[in-house]
Amino acid sequence: MTDAVTGEGVTGDAVTGGGMVGDGVTGEGVTGDAVTGGGMVGDGVTGEGVTGDAVTGGGMVGDGVTGDGLLDDYRRAGFNNRLGFGERPALVVIDFCRAYLDEASPLHAGVEDARASCVRVLNAARTAQIPVLHTRVEFQPGGADGGIFFRKVGALECFVRGNPLGKYGAGLEPSDSEVVVVKQYASGFFGTSLASTLTSMGVDTLICTGVSTSGCVRATALDACQHGFVPIVVRDACGDRDAAVHESNLFDLDAKYADVVSEHEVLAYLATLTA
Repeated sequence: MTDAVTGEGVTGDAVTGGGMVGDGVTGEGVTGDAVTGGGMVGDGVTGEGVTGDAVTGGGMVGDGVTGDGLLDDYRRAGFNNRLGFGERPALVVIDFCRAYLDEASPLHAGVEDARASCVRVLNAARTAQIPVLHTRVEFQPGGADGGIFFRKVGALECFVRGNPLGKYGAGLEPSDSEVVVVKQYASGFFGTSLASTLTSMGVDTLICTGVSTSGCVRATALDACQHGFVPIVVRDACGDRDAAVHESNLFDLDAKYADVVSEHEVLAYLATLTA
C-alpha cells in the first residue's frame, strides 16, 4: 500500500513524482516508469502495482477482491447474488476477430487461451443445439457511422470494411444458420436487433464470450441485464489486453450485473441439455 498508493505509488512517485502526474502521465509515468517501467506495468500494473502488490499481492485481488476484504464487504452489502442459468439459453460470441489475435494489430491482446476456450464453448453450444449468435464490428470507410467512439479509439480503424483484421478468429467462424449482428459500438444491443432476435427466440439467458472483457463483453452483458436476459459471462472464454483490467471488470460484472462462471461450469451446464 505504501509503494502502490500513498508512497511511491499514487500520491508519491506514481502520481506526483515519477508516476502519473510527474513523470507519469506527461513524462515517464504512463509511457515510461509508471506504465512500462517502474509504474503501472513495472511496479504498477504488472509488477508491484496492479498485478503485484497492489492488485494480486496485498491489494485488490490479494486481500481485497478475492480475499476476505473487498469481496466479503460486497457480499455483506447484498452484492454478488447468484442469478443461475435459465431455461432457454443462447450463446453470443462477441467480436472475437483477428484484430485481437494478430501480433501486428494495434488491438493485439494475447488472448489465444481465451480463443481456445471460446471454441470449446461454441462447439458445446452447437452440440446442445441452443441458439448461437455472433457480433462483429464494421465501419464504413472514414468511420462516420462510428461517431465519437471511432474518434476516441484510433485502433478501430481495424474494423473499417474490408480490413482483414475484422475477420473471425480461427475456429470461431459462424455457421450458415447462426445469426451475425453487425455493430458500431461496444454493446451488441446498441443500435441493433439483438434484443428483438433473442426475444423472438424465447431466450431468457445469454451466455457471453469474446473480447474485450472491459469493452464489448462488459457492455453487452450489462445491456443483457437491462433488457431482461440473465447474463452468464464465461471467465475463461473472454479476454483483454491486460490481466488486471480483465479481472477487475469480471469482479464488477459478477457483483452487480451477471454471473461470472468458469468454462468448466458452462460446459457442464450445456452437457445437461444434451443428456
